[in-house]
Amino acid sequence: MNLNLSALTRYGLNCLGLLGASVALYLGSSIFIPLTLAGLLAALLYPLASWLHRKIRLPWFFASLSSMLFLVAIASSVLMIIALSIPQFVNRLPTNEATWKKRYEDLAVNMQTISPYSLQKVLPTNADESNFYRTVRQLFSQEQIAETVKTIASFGFHQLTELVLIFFIILFLLMESELLASKVRAIFGTSRDHQSRVSQALTAMAESIRTYLYWRTIINFGLAVVLGLFYKYVCNLEHYVLWSVLTFVFNYVPYIGPLAAGAPPVLDSLLNGEPLIAVVIIVVYLTITTIEGYLIVPWVMGRSMDLNATTVMIACLYWHLVWGVAGLFLAMPLMAMVKVIMMHVDGWGPIGDLLGSEPPQPHSPANDPLHSDMKTEPDILIPGSGVEGEETQVMPLLPPDHTANSANGAGGGK
Repeated sequence: MNLNLSALTRYGLNCLGLLGASVALYLGSSIFIPLTLAGLLAALLYPLASWLHRKIRLPWFFASLSSMLFLVAIASSVLMIIALSIPQFVNRLPTNEATWKKRYEDLAVNMQTISPYSLQKVLPTNADESNFYRTVRQLFSQEQIAETVKTIASFGFHQLTELVLIFFIILFLLMESELLASKVRAIFGTSRDHQSRVSQALTAMAESIRTYLYWRTIINFGLAVVLGLFYKYVCNLEHYVLWSVLTFVFNYVPYIGPLAAGAPPVLDSLLNGEPLIAVVIIVVYLTITTIEGYLIVPWVMGRSMDLNATTVMIACLYWHLVWGVAGLFLAMPLMAMVKVIMMHVDGWGPIGDLLGSEPPQPHSPANDPLHSDMKTEPDILIPGSGVEGEETQVMPLLPPDHTANSANGAGGGK
């Protein structure tokens, strides 16, 4: 059925399609989030499984299982550090009302010391006059702490069961990676043109995901180690391990994560009565994160994560709306996948350029990277012999020796 639709109608239908997809992602978040996370991690672990299979000569099942267990060991280590650090943090909270007031009054004085403006209306020095103090005191009351522990335990058990499911999905995706890739290629047709384009798109997506996750993890680990040593030996913070782990985890979220990871150490130093140390932490932390964000990340990731700041912020808002906190952590790799798809679909290249930070590029077939290594002669489909189940063959329009035969014929006619 051919419909003569105006440009405005097509834009409206596209907007309705985007809205419908967003609603589907929101309603099916309990399914799509584990699948997406498992797919990203499987793409990350595939080179390790392939190396174990080729170099160590492990069977593919054991290579996939070993890769998955390696990921389990890393995740367990991070969770163990957090689980041991949180009780230590709770045990050092004040135990009586007088100590709570003393901590608050010290905090108010230290905040006023480093602030160029008066904070008396926001943080009055007298704890009895502060609504902020009453709110925080109620938040950390014995009853509220007990309720929070129950909530965290329930949430942690639910996430643990979901994590086990994700690990099984990762294992199955690794075991059947080649089969699934061939089936995805078959969805888009059997011609060599379609097969080549889909293969290049899948390869580019996997490479973009791996580049981001590899380097983001390495950079986060380096930041955690450097800042952890700085918190311990320069600032003498008691909970330096917890703050360094939070730095490692939160920096997967662009822009918002580094701010969330830098606030607790500053607050910790203010509570300990060291406003000068708080200023030093702010300066050092901003310097390190600026160098990381504007020099190290663009250098090691290159064009694979070439997304402009507006795109990143809109992506964080959108995926947080659809998938909550998990969407914030998945926003960057998902947008990298979206950009790769845009750049590999005819007519969508300008939209891919819109997501990037580079000047717009011409998108003609001659300049399209998809077509740079393709033959210029068109294909024709030669049906099979008519036997049911026989695949359609793909053959070039001209036989390989057509040019040579023509040349020989021309030469023989002389």
